[in-house]
Amino acid sequence: MATLKEKIGYALGDAAAGGITWKLMSIAFPFFFTNVFGLSLADAAVLMLVARLFDVVTDPIMGSLADRTQSRWGTYRPWLIFGSGILGLVFALLLYTPDLGPTGRRIYAYTLYLLMMAVYTAVNVPYGSLLGVMTEDDDEKNQFSSYRMVGAYAMGFVTLLSFPYLKQWIGGSEQHQYAVIGASMGLLAALMTLACGLLTRERLKPVRAEKFSFRQFVDLFRNQPWIYLTLMGICTNFYNGFRYAVVAYLFTYCLGGDVTLLSIIINYTSFMAFGEVTCMIFGGLSPWFTRCVGSKRMAFAYASLLCCVASVAFFFIPMERSWMWLMLANVVVSSIGIGFYSPLLWSMYADVADYATQQNGTSCTGLIFSSGTMSQKLGGAVSGSLIAMLLGLAGARMITENGGSTIDPASITDSVRTMVWALFSLFPAIIALIMGVLAYFFPIKK
Repeated sequence: MATLKEKIGYALGDAAAGGITWKLMSIAFPFFFTNVFGLSLADAAVLMLVARLFDVVTDPIMGSLADRTQSRWGTYRPWLIFGSGILGLVFALLLYTPDLGPTGRRIYAYTLYLLMMAVYTAVNVPYGSLLGVMTEDDDEKNQFSSYRMVGAYAMGFVTLLSFPYLKQWIGGSEQHQYAVIGASMGLLAALMTLACGLLTRERLKPVRAEKFSFRQFVDLFRNQPWIYLTLMGICTNFYNGFRYAVVAYLFTYCLGGDVTLLSIIINYTSFMAFGEVTCMIFGGLSPWFTRCVGSKRMAFAYASLLCCVASVAFFFIPMERSWMWLMLANVVVSSIGIGFYSPLLWSMYADVADYATQQNGTSCTGLIFSSGTMSQKLGGAVSGSLIAMLLGLAGARMITENGGSTIDPASITDSVRTMVWALFSLFPAIIALIMGVLAYFFPIKK
């Protein structure tokens, strides 16, 4: 029986990965690369697409490698314990803007971003796989998943809400602000990841294959539940990816900058922080919601439908600062759905891993969970890349100022603003609808 300390320890892992590193990479990086670091829209789009092609190779390799790890710390925990410091360091370097020319900065950005993806994979794939070996009790798996999501969203709330105040407190240029935030947040993420590795336990021994074989990859594509869940995972991260990657542009170009409500600074990070705290609350209620509905797949389907309806409704909110309260309320409603389905996704990956073990006779838990990490990065980065491309197609142009590139304010027309608004609402709504249909037909009926 897992202790409360272990559940909190497991939650710290996603507080670091999902609540700090990935949250800032999702919400700040598209805007950071184009408006602070100085990449063009085309460079930013290509960077994120190249990184995704890189992940298609590294994620399954990491999953297979983690499955075969044997050490005094277990199978998956050593990757967290010894990878935590590298994760924090690379994240800090990624938010640093070097004093280089356009070509040098481009090389720096590509190198550090790809390295960050590799390190994130080396830590996060084993972290997700831990769920498959900490307990065999289905209800306890749901509890661990729920703690994980609460940790991620609680830390995400703190990260996003504090972001504008940290920038003000640090002062100086935006490049300096991002560099200091990267160093401090990287250190915090490293400490949390280390604590997760030290506080958790591996109770179950994976049934390892005797040697590496490409058959395990072939078996994945014969695993119907895995195919459904991988598509669902890609959809969940496309849904979040569009919203988080475009919200900075929404505030800058649609609402004219930060909005102050009751002395609270509402900028693009604090705006999404209201969603984070909602996800935290309803992520904790996800096991209860699942019991009420009767199955994980139907709970997932209903939550997706709520996200779809809320996203469509956002498109019809007037594009004016005076409607900020209604925009916040809409984000809260859609985040109820996200809070319900997020823990279910990882619990369902554990179910798929169990199904694969029964079908094939050997464990491929790490490989199964690597697809979850891959879909996370695929959804986040491809959505960010598509946003950069679609803004360009809508008419946004780049200009060169002070040795760097930025979006020309004169190119922000009504068509660009409408595209931004739709990328935050209608595009995610379509993805949520597809996600709900996939969940409804998911083969495992738990």
